[in-house]
Amino acid sequence: MTIQAINVRNQFRGTIKEIVLGDVLSEIDVQTPAGIVTSVITTRSVRELALQVGSEVIAFVKSTEVSIAKL
Repeated sequence: MTIQAINVRNQFRGTIKEIVLGDVLSEIDVQTPAGIVTSVITTRSVRELALQVGSEVIAFVKSTEVSIAKL
């Protein structure tokens, strides 16, 4: 599947703002026009993708359920 085949509503282009490396999992903060999107991925993937602060990326959001609560 190509990036173009994924629903555009679920894609957020942005720049990596912060990376918190862990032994197994790492937290990636991506600054997008809509705000910050945070992803937790394997540290191995961070290394294999050569991700670093300032890298241009696309954050893909996949969700099977979204809950809403009235304030």
